[in-house]
Amino acid sequence: MAEKEASAARKEPITPVARPRVRGLDLLRDPLLNKGLAFTLEERQILGVHGLMPPAQLNQEQQVYAVMENFHRWQNDLDRYIYLMALQDRNEKLFYKVVSENVELMMPVIYTPTVGLACLKYGLIYRKPRGLYITIKDKGHVSDVLSNWVIDEVKAIVVTDGERILGLGDLGCYGMGIPVGKLSLYTGLAGIKPHQCLPIMLDVGTNNETLLKDPLYIGLRQKRESGPKYDEFIDEFMTAVVGRYGPSTLIQFEDFGNHNAFRLLEKYRRGYCTFNDDIQGTAAVAVAGILASLKITKKSLRQNVFLFQGAGEASIGIAKLLVMAMKESRMSEAEALGKIWMVDSRGLIVKNRPSGGVTGEKVMFAQDAKPIDKLGDVVKQIKPTAIIGAAAVPGAFNEQVLKDMAANHERPIIFALSNPTSKAECTAEQAYQHTEGRCVFASGSPFKEVTYGGKKYSPGQGNNAYVFPGVALAVIASDIRVITDEIFLESAKLLADMVTEENLAEGRVYPPLSNILEVSTKMAVRLLEFAYKNKDAHLHPEPADKEAYIRSLQYNTDYDSFIPPMYSWPESNM
Repeated sequence: MAEKEASAARKEPITPVARPRVRGLDLLRDPLLNKGLAFTLEERQILGVHGLMPPAQLNQEQQVYAVMENFHRWQNDLDRYIYLMALQDRNEKLFYKVVSENVELMMPVIYTPTVGLACLKYGLIYRKPRGLYITIKDKGHVSDVLSNWVIDEVKAIVVTDGERILGLGDLGCYGMGIPVGKLSLYTGLAGIKPHQCLPIMLDVGTNNETLLKDPLYIGLRQKRESGPKYDEFIDEFMTAVVGRYGPSTLIQFEDFGNHNAFRLLEKYRRGYCTFNDDIQGTAAVAVAGILASLKITKKSLRQNVFLFQGAGEASIGIAKLLVMAMKESRMSEAEALGKIWMVDSRGLIVKNRPSGGVTGEKVMFAQDAKPIDKLGDVVKQIKPTAIIGAAAVPGAFNEQVLKDMAANHERPIIFALSNPTSKAECTAEQAYQHTEGRCVFASGSPFKEVTYGGKKYSPGQGNNAYVFPGVALAVIASDIRVITDEIFLESAKLLADMVTEENLAEGRVYPPLSNILEVSTKMAVRLLEFAYKNKDAHLHPEPADKEAYIRSLQYNTDYDSFIPPMYSWPESNM
């Protein structure tokens, strides 16, 4: 019996032990290296991926065509966003090739406004981890979590705690879509190499009850941490980043709540290579738009009066940079501050306001005037030449406000900068219609061309992407370790200088988005010159040809050859 069992056992087929060829599978699963069906036959054989994919060979141009066919097949931008993120997760070079060749089409999908909707549904669309999630429960071990990121050459980090995502509020862990999206723009719009970028979510909980009750919520299920424990956590994170990647690592703060954004910026800006894009990036883009607008209105900064709808971090940041610009044009600080008025949820910000709320950063912009409750009444009273919205109050620039702006000035400046689109103060069509086509308009989210009075207007999009990628590229390239406000003012002036007469004639106060890679490159070159002139750069020796140096650092979206020289076949055999 035993012999029969042994004989039967010997006759059973032996299941081979799986022995994966690590080189092949790992290559196809690594988005930094994978190029899909573009691998040649020689590469497939040498790299051990032959047979792991269909036999057809499609070059990158053919792959771009296939991606665009799929892109247009989807019926809504959220599905397109999911499709493009999946592409980024499997083939970085193809993703960035598609983005760089179709910037105006892709920007609204991979960033604002679609990224806002993606963040709202992040738990539902989450597929594959990208970046690091460090929670308040990791306090005391942040450096250990950071060490789990296997890439050592990180040059730029975008970090959020998810408390104020765009104009959507506290989205907690769902806010990770913003750092991921921002760093995609670092690469797509400035050529910073993707492996040098690291998105980080600092999950300290959320006060959003809807999320806490959502079974699909992927974050920490607790109320948002604050106070000393929160501050100690942020301190530990900053120290851990420098310990892991060095003092020249760029740390961009993104979408922190107003009460934390300003104080964290002031706390770290002199000891770390850091900036807050919501405050400084938004400011630079808005000021650039204003400076470009003056070429249309034919007025100097001194001749303008600026009214802000909102007094949060974006408005305060713009106002402060405007003051710097006015002081540079030989106005005193008192005179410059007198040109800036702000309206918040309690009305016009004035000294000794009965309704209160004039604290913190708002104090320096409080005017010596009577309180006024409504924005429309403020417009009638002070007759601003420019009105700037950055408080996510949709429809704040209503028909009467726009008509009053047009009645007071021949070429009123209307900047509806809140995003996503649903939070815009007015649409481009409303702005042109109610000002009889005379306004200089810009928005935070994209709007389509508007035809009014037989003339076509191409509304400018005051997107931070015009500034932060170029600034980041310059910071990385020249080893700037403290990012000053002067750098952002310089970037605003540079951006305004790039606006052509042809752009202005079309109603644009920014260069076309289709040129943004070149805009970022030129800005980085000029900021490099500025950094060395002001002794902010730590890279020595100073590059003689700064443009060539910048371009040498940028990411090439074309596929590399994986065949080492020793494996190259004679041309006659190809």
